Amino acid sequence: MRVALVAESFLPHMNGVTHSVLQMVRHLERRGHETLVVAPDAGGKGEHAPTGLTQLLPSMPMPSYPDVRVAYPTTARIARVLREFHPDVVHLASPFALGWKGQVAADALRLPSVAVYQTDIIAYTERYGVPGAVPLASAHVARLHKRATLTLAPSSASEAQLAGLGVDRLRRWGRGVDAERFRPDRRSDGWRAKIARGELLVGYVGRLAAEKQVEDLRVLCGIPGVRLVIIGDGPERERLEKKLPGAVFTGFLGGDQLAKALASLDVFVHPGESETFCQTVQEALASGVPVVATGRGGPVDLVRSSVDGWLYAPGDLDDLRERVLDLTGDDAKRRSFGAAARESVTSRTWESLGDQLIEYYREAQRLRPLDDATRGRGTVRADTVAPPQRKQWTRYVALGDSLTEGLCDTSRMANGEYRGWADRLATLLAQGRGRFQYANLAVRSRRVRDLVNEQAPRALEMEPDLVSIFMGANDLVSHGADPVRLAAHVEKAVRDLRAIGADVLLVTPFLPDRSAARIFARRFALYAAELRRVAAATDSYLLDAAALPSLGDRTMYADDIVHLSSRGHRYLAYRAAEALGIPDAEAVGQLDDALHGFDPSEDAPPQGDWLRTHALPWVWRRMRGRTAGDGMVSKHADYIVIPGRNAPKRSKLS
Repeated sequence: MRVALVAESFLPHMNGVTHSVLQMVRHLERRGHETLVVAPDAGGKGEHAPTGLTQLLPSMPMPSYPDVRVAYPTTARIARVLREFHPDVVHLASPFALGWKGQVAADALRLPSVAVYQTDIIAYTERYGVPGAVPLASAHVARLHKRATLTLAPSSASEAQLAGLGVDRLRRWGRGVDAERFRPDRRSDGWRAKIARGELLVGYVGRLAAEKQVEDLRVLCGIPGVRLVIIGDGPERERLEKKLPGAVFTGFLGGDQLAKALASLDVFVHPGESETFCQTVQEALASGVPVVATGRGGPVDLVRSSVDGWLYAPGDLDDLRERVLDLTGDDAKRRSFGAAARESVTSRTWESLGDQLIEYYREAQRLRPLDDATRGRGTVRADTVAPPQRKQWTRYVALGDSLTEGLCDTSRMANGEYRGWADRLATLLAQGRGRFQYANLAVRSRRVRDLVNEQAPRALEMEPDLVSIFMGANDLVSHGADPVRLAAHVEKAVRDLRAIGADVLLVTPFLPDRSAARIFARRFALYAAELRRVAAATDSYLLDAAALPSLGDRTMYADDIVHLSSRGHRYLAYRAAEALGIPDAEAVGQLDDALHGFDPSEDAPPQGDWLRTHALPWVWRRMRGRTAGDGMVSKHADYIVIPGRNAPKRSKLS
């Protein structure tokens, strides 16, 4: 795999983003993947990554924090860099400014992107009090992560924050820790004596900036027998030296020096409330040092209160002081907490986190084609879900319009009769059953009102244990259609069916990949997003047909370019079986398609004048207030029995 990592910051400025990028570059290279780091140029004094390629871009220092550089390339420049590297996936490390351009470039090149949320920009803008900046930052973060193929959040707090902004496709991905570098036996009596001989050391490690709230540690100054140690540097250092009398400021420490200093502390403290993860807390735990941190943000997932440290009430500095006093005043408790701290991080290696990240890259590669197939931007997108467990259904009722009726699927049927995806699905469901009952209440041209007023009530009377609902396309191509209102009516039908114990398979309507269909794309996308919500809210099965790229293909359609051909119905039936957890549906579907090949009797190319044969008659019926389904009834208004066959035993070759 070729991975392009677009990072907001990089060497020589060492912070959480830079550290994570370096760790991932090393891991990917060890696993045989190729990497390219795209990052701001540090003004001629930057270092390159230890492995892989590096593309440094022109940048300028932030006015209030010159160590942080902001790159200002054009999107076209980023796209050119990516195009020359030919990545399989784009990794956006703490994206905001450069990351936004990286995302836009990835979209232009149709590349999957994985956005790693590491910096709470919204909290930073709030902390620095820039007028009107918080809503703008919130909107930008939401817009960026909604466009990314996949977003990785490091903690439950950041996951909830992003979900609150409407970001979908969230996955949890924390940070690894170098438990070999950060370990208890790095503790140094010599280092401790240089800092404050004979005193207990309570220390903070991190950037000295306003958002870290280091000033809150003033409540720890003056505790008898305790010395406050501040490890790190930043724009707030001079002010903090005045605010924290008696504290020892070591300046920036890295590598083995930092590991020795951390292990030499007696208690680690971190007051910052805007941490998405807080890597230094994890490094302190690995060093066998108990932690006192605020009960908000990333530390909530890292510190086990009363086991390896304490979480104090956010903003309650008296509580902070009491928690520190509890540990500095009890040697036995401090040792017990320290041992538990070390034990808690033994499985959090960068190697395991790196392998997990590679799996997320592969998931993004699978998801990207679904995004390309979705023609409406801004809606909740299709997502991958765990394979469902198949249930033992015996009574299946299909509800819908012409697609579920099976129009244009003439495979092995008499003239004027149609088969369809639901009929094919019923046959698949019947396999291995002694007696399987099936009804199909679908009629061409029917709308959501017919589902609610006729089809769903009839289905309730039949007491099925499985119902499929594929309805809405005829409404969505009508003037003034309201996708949200339509979905609400469908939701009522679903809830009524779920109330009697029936399982429901919801199918999202889709459009052919034709320019004329684009005028309806936004409606279909919004309706599909609403049906995804309904499926989740009612614990229903979902066949997200709107997110299947293959259903945009012309070869899936009959000569009217509206209804599916026999091949399209076969494809949809196997996708439905897959959604319901029928074993080997994918493999059997591929075999079935290969065996059929191109059957002229089933999948004939368009004949004659499409406009005269199909479009004008439809327009004429609409003008007269008529539909193709007027006067028609469903083909299976009551149950028919489909004889099931016991599934054959698996051969050695199967």
